[in-house]
Amino acid sequence: MLGNFSYHNATKLYFGEDSLSYLNEELPKYGKNVQLIYGGGSIKKNGIYDEIIGILKENGKEIFEDAGVMPNPTVEKLREGVKIARENKIDLLLAVGGGSCCDYAKAVSVSVNCEEDPWEKYYLRFEEPECEIVPVGCVLTMTGTGSEMNGGAVITNHESKLKIGHVFGDEVMPKFSILNPKYTFSLPKKQMVAGIYDIFNHICEQYFSGEDDNTSDYIAEALMKSVVNSSLIALENPEDYEARSNIMWTATWALNTLISRGKSTDWMVHMIGQSVGAYTDATHGMTLAAVSLPYYRFIMPYGLKKFKRFAEEVWGIRAEDKSDREVAEEGLLAMENWMKKLGLTLKISELGVTEDMIEGIADGTIILDGGYKVLTHEEVVKILRESM
Repeated sequence: MLGNFSYHNATKLYFGEDSLSYLNEELPKYGKNVQLIYGGGSIKKNGIYDEIIGILKENGKEIFEDAGVMPNPTVEKLREGVKIARENKIDLLLAVGGGSCCDYAKAVSVSVNCEEDPWEKYYLRFEEPECEIVPVGCVLTMTGTGSEMNGGAVITNHESKLKIGHVFGDEVMPKFSILNPKYTFSLPKKQMVAGIYDIFNHICEQYFSGEDDNTSDYIAEALMKSVVNSSLIALENPEDYEARSNIMWTATWALNTLISRGKSTDWMVHMIGQSVGAYTDATHGMTLAAVSLPYYRFIMPYGLKKFKRFAEEVWGIRAEDKSDREVAEEGLLAMENWMKKLGLTLKISELGVTEDMIEGIADGTIILDGGYKVLTHEEVVKILRESM
């Protein structure tokens, strides 16, 4: 384990089939006015909306609805949510949905009492909140982002063609999150598998960095194996509770900062994928899937030892009579075969990217230095072209 670090997670989790009942324990901790945040209305079809409205009313809450949160929340929607919260003196932001709703709620929470434009302050200057933060609670209906137990909030600006995430501190993390695996059963297959790959790639982003013997990497390998195993079961039977509960729990632990402790992290797949998303508005997990393999094949020679370990420990590749590179390549091939079996999109052209967008997508890619290779603009362009 490298360096010195602290670890604290401020979010309380309630997990399982009866977890929504614990909303009754949390609501009395907050004031009367609740901003109910949700997406396109699926929670009204599956009955979750009625359950939550009933619990809110039983607890004497005044409900102010904030519907229509899109899969890639926009800066315009953020400003709309801030307006609702300010006008109604909101005491609690309750996000019901997937990671986009949770991200959006956190972005609103740091913006309500801040006079500056949130896009400029948090997403261009990356400043931290200096104002009072409105507390957030989450009821998760879709797994993937891990937003239910971290401080991340990703917002898209279509005018600027930028999709940027800001990872806030403990004070912005949800105060509580409710995780009922059954709420994920009704997700369309495309959304389910996109979320599964999002989970897997969150782990990869933290795993493919560093050379030391690090406990975090051992945890990461176990999480990856769990995702692969449960994903194949869920693919055959989406209502397999054990598989879906494992996927939901792994999603949370993949990105609640635990496995990033004591090591550097990469995040370049996310930087490239988010820039693709800014141009196409494509599903986040699919943008990651489409750029992952070209990126990993490009950086593999710079982190060959870890890629060989990945092949052996996660995919069971046997190393006898093979070079390290051959083992590593077999590991990435096994990963590719799993991705194809899930039905993930593996080409950015299938997400709407055209040749004339590539330079702009590369320009919008934030370059980070935690991985095995700090990319140049030309190398990002090369990876994007190989992703086509």
